[in-house]
Amino acid sequence: MDNKLKLEIVTPHGPVWSGDVDEVTASGSEGDFGVLPGHTDFVTTLKIGMLQAKSGGQQTIFFVNTGYAEVGAEKVLVLADSSERAEGIDVERAKAAKERAEERLRKEENIDFNRAQAALERAIIRMQVAERKRQI
Repeated sequence: MDNKLKLEIVTPHGPVWSGDVDEVTASGSEGDFGVLPGHTDFVTTLKIGMLQAKSGGQQTIFFVNTGYAEVGAEKVLVLADSSERAEGIDVERAKAAKERAEERLRKEENIDFNRAQAALERAIIRMQVAERKRQI
């Protein structure tokens, strides 16, 4: 696997994607990071965000809903609460979820603020991931 990384994305529901890539970029809880073959080993938490995998000029984009990334010189393992490819995102569903979360946050009474805020963030990032895919 010369000059390639093995990328695996796994959720509690099973594997989402696995393949050999040239580069991985993800949203860590301490900021975005990029990984190339031969990278120093590290483990980090992931925030709700976008993960991009590049290989041979092609880009595969994923939504990732928090989790962990284990990075090694030849492999990136992502353990996520949930994840989906940009092509699989239902934008209308994400827009509806955004509107529901915004409505809950406007009411401000008898709500779990953190849960509503996370739902809003997930919906916004899903829409951004889907839009990013359309741009490339």
